[in-house]
Amino acid sequence: MTPRPLTACLLASLGLAALHAPAMAQQYAQGFGPNPTLPAPEKSLIPTLNIADADPWPQGARPTPATGLAATAYGTGLNHPRWLYVLPNGDVLVAESNKPANAPKESGVRAKVQGMAQKQAGAGVESPNRISLLRGVKADGTAETRTVFAQGLNSPFGMTLVGDNLYVANADALWRFPYKTGETALSGKGAKVLDLPAGINHHWTKNVIASPDGKKLYITVGSNSNVADNGMEIEKGRAAIWEYDIASGKHRIYASGLRNPNGMGFQPQSKMLWTAVNERDELGNELVPDYMTSVKDGGFYGWPYSYYGQHVDTRVKPQNPELVAKAIVPDYALGAHTASLGLAFYDANLLPQFKNGALIGQHGSWNRKPYSGYKLIFVPFTNGKPSGPPQDVLTGFLSKEGKANGRPVGVAVDKAGAVLLADDVGNIVWRITPTGNMAAANTTAPAPATTAQATTPTKK
Repeated sequence: MTPRPLTACLLASLGLAALHAPAMAQQYAQGFGPNPTLPAPEKSLIPTLNIADADPWPQGARPTPATGLAATAYGTGLNHPRWLYVLPNGDVLVAESNKPANAPKESGVRAKVQGMAQKQAGAGVESPNRISLLRGVKADGTAETRTVFAQGLNSPFGMTLVGDNLYVANADALWRFPYKTGETALSGKGAKVLDLPAGINHHWTKNVIASPDGKKLYITVGSNSNVADNGMEIEKGRAAIWEYDIASGKHRIYASGLRNPNGMGFQPQSKMLWTAVNERDELGNELVPDYMTSVKDGGFYGWPYSYYGQHVDTRVKPQNPELVAKAIVPDYALGAHTASLGLAFYDANLLPQFKNGALIGQHGSWNRKPYSGYKLIFVPFTNGKPSGPPQDVLTGFLSKEGKANGRPVGVAVDKAGAVLLADDVGNIVWRITPTGNMAAANTTAPAPATTAQATTPTKK
């Protein structure tokens, strides 16, 4: 047998190595992935402002789905839809919400600038304080019906069903409502279960998710500042995920040092709790990456003293080196200032390319040049861990002129396996299916005869 030339042998060996070592060959953009390279922090007297003005979708316009996918406006005419929850019968709950109007105002130039930026970006609307219900799918991919499910809430966000009880996380408290399968409006009186840190509410959103066995609830509570700007006393119980035991009514801090955790989900393979976290600002375009991470019981993740493990934030005085030494490095970076809020693991069959992976709704930056986020991305998982670079699922939320036609927030998977995405500038819930299958059945149970409006808490 005649030996092959040395060059050919080397090329063949390199090709084989590439096939058997995909992880080594993967390329991650700056600020993304399991081992992001972090630049030195930048400091400036004037924080970067680069705001995409809110300009809701023109008639007939829509975001751009990845190849092989279609996106339809499943729910339209909503008012600042932020979060989604799919009931077992297929009904989709939409929390229409914004920052509480009755919250004390933050003081200082920074707070004023940020408030102006949020208003310009579409976050200045009065909170509707409502949950709407979307039911069924028409042939054109839109919802068959929309009803008011609950109203008179106080900036509702997270929702989760345990048995016959629906839990709703308001900005200041966790509430419980009796629920009957198929009803289009809550008919029972709500009861407050647990007070949650409120006050200034720099980060007002409170999410809630039930453990797989239905015995525990996990509640996100964001920080009250960028980096403890008003001292640590006002941050008591914040920048954390709480655990609530349903049987005993007891609660505790499950994990801390998480600046602004929002989305949560249990990864289908490992059964571990994961969360998406918004990190701190004013350290430059590339710091600090938002991230998603598995959440360890008792774990501390750095805020405010350090970021991404033990990178000390020298702006925080006094420091706490003992806590910094315990800071856990997050599992996966999601890019600086992307405002990664929504998180849903895919455990359905309609879109097998997403199986076991994470779908992330990136609300988009207001303090970075160029913009970052403003899209729905997918991160593949293998054996319970992230296993590759993020992939774009739905883009095009920014117009050519740099206007925000929409801003992605909450993500969910409906009963048929379609992906749902809340858009709080477009006031739409988008539904993502395979091309040519936008009317994939989302079967619901018939409504009971009684659908009286719920008795819900009023604003305080």
